[in-house]
Amino acid sequence: MALQGAEVLLAPHQTGGCCSRSPHAMKGIDPGLWHQRHKDPKVLRREFQGPNGRGWLMRWLPSRAHDNGMFLLFSNGVGHDDDEVRTGNAMILDPYGRVLVETDSVGDAVVVSDLDSALRETSTGARWIKARRPELYRALAETTGDEQGIREVRFGAE
Repeated sequence: MALQGAEVLLAPHQTGGCCSRSPHAMKGIDPGLWHQRHKDPKVLRREFQGPNGRGWLMRWLPSRAHDNGMFLLFSNGVGHDDDEVRTGNAMILDPYGRVLVETDSVGDAVVVSDLDSALRETSTGARWIKARRPELYRALAETTGDEQGIREVRFGAE
């Protein structure tokens, strides 16, 4: 999107972490904590802000904004959905990967921020995109024959 002139990346998600086979990926949050949120919201907020919520997001969201020199508007469902708990954590990041505003709500919430477009001009990602050399990685876009469907990759062969 950055190569096509986008300045803002909208990143809506449905992140909850229930089904990853990776030992180092986001893990699911106990649905019982969601159902008890009115009695003890601090426990659920701690989970939403911990390694399986905000901690997981902060491993990759800042780099998306930084590497592409774009503002990133992240939204995520919140609550029990199908077989996982969505962790919310809506946030807006600047082109340097800094969080401008975020929510730690255990319910519906909206975040709003003014965006300073001048930050894009000097951001590392926006500058380095101008120096990219597609001839060095053109082969990475070629099919290999090893491609799989999204469900097979996520859940494994059935």
